[in-house]
Amino acid sequence: MALLIDIGQSGWMTAEELAQDLRPMIPEADIRTSRDQGPLSDVTMLAASTLDPALPAQLPNLALVQKLGAGVETIVQHPALGPEIRVARLKPMQPAQEIAEYCLAYVLREQRNMLFHAEEQAHSRWSPKGPREAHKTVVGVLGLGHIGGLTAKLMQMMGYQVHGWARSPKQIDGVTCHHGADALAPMLGLCDYVCAILPSTAETRGLIGEATLPAMKPGSTLINAGRGDLVDEAALCAALDAGPIGHAVLDVVSEEPLPASSPLWQHPGVTITPHVSGWHLGDAMKDVAQNYQRLQRGEALLHEVDRSKGY
Repeated sequence: MALLIDIGQSGWMTAEELAQDLRPMIPEADIRTSRDQGPLSDVTMLAASTLDPALPAQLPNLALVQKLGAGVETIVQHPALGPEIRVARLKPMQPAQEIAEYCLAYVLREQRNMLFHAEEQAHSRWSPKGPREAHKTVVGVLGLGHIGGLTAKLMQMMGYQVHGWARSPKQIDGVTCHHGADALAPMLGLCDYVCAILPSTAETRGLIGEATLPAMKPGSTLINAGRGDLVDEAALCAALDAGPIGHAVLDVVSEEPLPASSPLWQHPGVTITPHVSGWHLGDAMKDVAQNYQRLQRGEALLHEVDRSKGY
């Protein structure tokens, strides 16, 4: 039984770095990386961030794909993964905290008039402008799971009025929770900022589009730190041009890396960051180690995905 680490993407940590972290946790394990794969018939567990489309066919004894992160949509839908192959994701605290901080940072950028003051400095102008008060500001969070729930709590602790939306009922102290399709548009109309932190599923793809963007509060800001396909980007650009939305902060987009030809790069109402909101795994490699041992012993896995639901 071997564990193969294949990151499947550039611009993040390397497989060798993750293997170095993992080996002391399970010294008995045969841990390999894409540089030193060995016989692939030995591999029963694959740890990946982005799944190489050609890799599953080379792993005849694969039993588990461990996603090195939360989003699993490209893995559960992979045509080469038979139904017998299990999928697990991570629910680490550190990247969840980082994503919550990312959302807060871009809320504060607007609240504290940071772009305005930078522009005034560029023209040597002393132009006092008062910040907006948190208790008079409404922040909405779409998705109230592990990451979204933490984001909602952070916003509430900072003194904002916080509304949250999920497909099913949720309860978070200090947060006004909404659920179901009919509740989404009315909630969007209340929010000065909307933080989208939803998984990619059949129900959420394109959720922020022609049907929902017109419901947003005039001048509001959309912050997408969930999945790129939550947003219909053509509809977003049209809404930024015509209203009501005032600005969009996109850490995730439908095609990554974002092509240089994308109009999002140059749109004055869009801020792009290259999928950096949740970076570090923290102690989540302990869950990878545990899942290796649990798979070996035939025990229940940590954070196993329901492949029929996609999360």
